[in-house]
This record gives sequence, C-alpha cells and structure tokens, in this order.
Amino acid sequence: MPSREAVATVPDSAGVGSGGPHRLVAALAVTQTVGYGVLYYAFSVLLGPMSRDLGISTATAAGALTAAVLVSGLMSVPVGRWLDARGGHALMTAGSLLGAASVLAWSQVSTVVELYAVFVAIGAASAMVLYEPAFAVVVAVAAPAQRAKALLGITLVAGFASTIFIPLTGQLVQAFGWRQTLLVLAGLLAFITVPLHAAALRRTGPRGAHAAPRAAASPSRVLRDPGFWLVAVAFVLHSAALAVIAIHLVLYLISLGHSPALAATLAGLLGLLSVTGRVVATVSQRWLPMATTTAGILVIQGAAISLLPLAGRHLAGAIACLVLFGLGFGVASIATPAILLDRYGSTGYATIAGTLATPVLIARAAAPLGGALLAATAGYRPLVLFVAAACIIAGVLLALVRQLPPMGA
Repeated sequence: MPSREAVATVPDSAGVGSGGPHRLVAALAVTQTVGYGVLYYAFSVLLGPMSRDLGISTATAAGALTAAVLVSGLMSVPVGRWLDARGGHALMTAGSLLGAASVLAWSQVSTVVELYAVFVAIGAASAMVLYEPAFAVVVAVAAPAQRAKALLGITLVAGFASTIFIPLTGQLVQAFGWRQTLLVLAGLLAFITVPLHAAALRRTGPRGAHAAPRAAASPSRVLRDPGFWLVAVAFVLHSAALAVIAIHLVLYLISLGHSPALAATLAGLLGLLSVTGRVVATVSQRWLPMATTTAGILVIQGAAISLLPLAGRHLAGAIACLVLFGLGFGVASIATPAILLDRYGSTGYATIAGTLATPVLIARAAAPLGGALLAATAGYRPLVLFVAAACIIAGVLLALVRQLPPMGA
C-alpha cells in the first residue's frame, strides 16, 4: 500500500524552502522551552511562597494548576479545528500574549478566586501555544521526510525547560520574592515568544488546502476506528502513570530511606533521560514503526518501576530502575504525532491530535489526586505497582494497534 504521505504536497505558501523549515523549528524550540518553563514548571517553585503569602494550603494552591491542565484539555479539540482551518500564526501569537498577560495577572492575585481565574486563562494559553499546536504547525509545513527530525529538534531543546526554569525561578524567588519573579517571567514570555510566533509562523497556513481530503483521515471516521481508541487508552494510562510519578516519586524515595536531597537528585534523572528516550524512539523509526518502538519502551518502563520497591533501597538499584523508567518519560510527546501521521496521514491532523489530547490531559490532571488517595489508604508500594501496570498495559495496547488497519485503508 502506498504511503499516505506520498500523495501530499507542500504548498508554496508554507514558506518552507528546499533546505527545510530550520528557522521555524529553531523558533518553536525556543518558544516551547520558554512556554513550558514559565506556564508549567515554574509553578512548583512558586507553590510554597505563594501559598504562605496568600494564606492558603498548598493543596488548594496546587488545584489551580490542575484547573489549568483541565482547561487545556477541554480546549484541545477547538484549537485543533482552528489549526486545521486557519493555521497557527494568529492562534499561537495570541496565545503568547494571553499567556504573558495571565502570568502578569498571577503576580497580582490576592484571593483563591483570583488565582483560579488566572489559571483558567493560563490553561487556555497553554492549549494555544504548547506542544500540540506547535506540532500541528510543523506537520502543516514540513515535508513528510523532514517531520521526524523537526519534531525531535523541538522536543530535544524543550526537554530542558525544567532544567533551565526550575533553578532560574528558584534564584529569582530567593532574590526578589514570588510576585516580582512572576513579573520577570511574564516579561520573558512576552518578549521572547510573541515576536518569534509573530515572525516565524507567517505563511504557515493549513497544508494541502486544495487537496481532496482522504476518507480514512477524516476526524469523524477516525473516531470509529478501534485502533484510535487503543492509542487513546494507551496514552491515557501512560499519562496518568507519569503524572503520579512526577508528584510522588520524591516522597516514595524518601520512604525507601534516601535523603530528601538525594531523592530530588534521583528524580531529576527523569527529565534528562526523557531526552535520551526521544532520540532512541526517533532513530528507531529507520527500522521499526513508532508504535512498535514505543510499545517496547513502555513495557521496559513498567518492568523497571515495578522493581523499585525491591531494588530502590540501595542507591545503585534506584538509579538502575529510574534510568530505565526515564527512557519513557518523554517518549509520548514524540510518539503521538508519529503514530497519528503513520495511521491517518496529515489531513485533519490537528483535530485528530486535539481529540486524543483531551482525555490524555484530563488524566494528567486527575491522576496525582487519585495517586495521593491510593497512597494515603494503601501505601506507596501499591501506587508504584499501579504505575508499573499502567505502563505495561499501555505498551501492549500500542503493540496491538499495528494489527488493526485503519478504517477505509
């Protein structure tokens, strides 16, 4: 069967020269790094001082970020439809402005209601500027052979967002306080991302506007494809598992006998190794479909974390488990567009990706609370085993996807 991408052409309006969309990729790599750093990762540093200043519990304050993730998930489908119809230039530029304005407003909040209102806006801005719309823009303008390299380039750089912005935010808070820190972060977001989105995303309109849409790639038909639901359940389980680990790993490592400083250092391995996992998954596409490679990585990830209760009391054992687990920590970001493009082609990609992102983001928002309840009632070991089972089941489901041809294929 010929490739679904073989019939696709890149219109001249895409603004992509023969050398590939290098400037676009470079711009998006920067804006994704800054966007994730300010709109997501800085929160963990600001949570403590902000809660104390506002006189609220950390749980109440943390709920604001949960609300933002939920809003982002609910907006994924309308954002995807906009991207398919109009492209990303206006949307991502406006989202950058909204994000900067929201962070500026965050610096002025004095009540819980104001805090949650600000984070509703931050959730909307995140849906407009972070990975899903950025990937949709790349899909719209890059030739099929260039996409994997372009997406990898963006995620490799953005994978260091936490490494850059968590310590930067900590230094700013120590020097100026949390409100002044937010003023600085709002300025960075505005002066870096708005001009880059406004300039680099020109002439990145929807791709293949004159081509007849393929029936198999129609978003409405995709929802009737059993393979899509296998992919959706797989990434929902995996997203929930990673969200639980991101919140509870440090506390679990401390319960195993490691010092808080060492536990935080070990948890930091996940962010660094997520970049390695993305490289492995992308390079493996030369020999294996992305769904097959990702399935293998997730099964290894689940097996590794399942051994943490046994091996994690010893430093070498904890490192070994987390190194293997970390390889899958960021693989979904690079695997999702590759799997969707391989199965459905690029017609309606942003809407399809947005449809998948909705339950995935909702799972990411809800899982930490569910994990906290399970840990409180049954302890951390059952929680870790749940994470392991979720990863392994997700891997098995992705392996099964290759056995199901898409509808209309």
